Amino acid sequence: MYNLTDIGTVKDILAKHGFHFSKALGQNFIINPSVCPRMAEESGIDESCGVIEIGAGVGVLTAELAKRAKKVVVIEIDTKLLPVLDETLKDFDNIEIINQDVLKTDLAALIKEKFDGMPVYVCANLPYYITSPVIMALLESRLPIEAVTVMVQKEAAQRLCAPVGSRLSGAVTVAVDYYAKAQKLFDVSSGSFMPAPKVDSAVIRMDIRKQPEIEVSDESLFFKMVHAAFGQRRKTAANSISAGSGIPKDVVIKAIEECGFPPSVRAEGLSMQELADLSEKIHHLLKNS
Repeated sequence: MYNLTDIGTVKDILAKHGFHFSKALGQNFIINPSVCPRMAEESGIDESCGVIEIGAGVGVLTAELAKRAKKVVVIEIDTKLLPVLDETLKDFDNIEIINQDVLKTDLAALIKEKFDGMPVYVCANLPYYITSPVIMALLESRLPIEAVTVMVQKEAAQRLCAPVGSRLSGAVTVAVDYYAKAQKLFDVSSGSFMPAPKVDSAVIRMDIRKQPEIEVSDESLFFKMVHAAFGQRRKTAANSISAGSGIPKDVVIKAIEECGFPPSVRAEGLSMQELADLSEKIHHLLKNS
């Protein structure tokens, strides 16, 4: 079994297969030996579980997941990595690699086909450029998964795990909190990767909620309102929501008044429940206008 966190070993394997790092795919491979075991350990998986990994690199995290889970399915977009992974992961018989773009993959069908009723988890070192699209695709699809553990840019981790209503919160914070309970597990320095990125990373875990903690009559309206509300943070909620959503400003102002919020309230000052209350007031006013 290869030491996949040894720089010399990894360079030799990559050179053997003529592999070159792709900036377009945001490829940074983990070389810190403590990161992937901890990431796999804190993801919540055990020998009864199925795991989806998105992007395998040279298979450092894949191997740690395979040691702990019943089955690991890797979705890897880079065809050039397939022969590398065939070599580095040859000692495992519970890994399947699928050469696809995760954002174009029918994950619900994949889970049904590959995991046969197992509890399913997602664990991945996500390229920075697809962090939000992948996380939102996983959450919005309401897939039968237990938790999503991912390594992301540290700044993104802070936003994703921020309390709704705090200075760091935004539309993505609200969306994540609606579908899951997020927590930051640990930080990962830029020197833990080859090549080293310019920023540090962090590992976060999102435990999927069986039901959102808030109730809204119209999810589409709620997220349209939230997206607009945080789209122009310096404006009041009334101005940003009306400008960004197409909801008449008089309706938004009346809803804010009926919720008991001050006219100058901004989105970042509202809790999850207060955002839900505002959405419900807007929904009611639009319905009866």
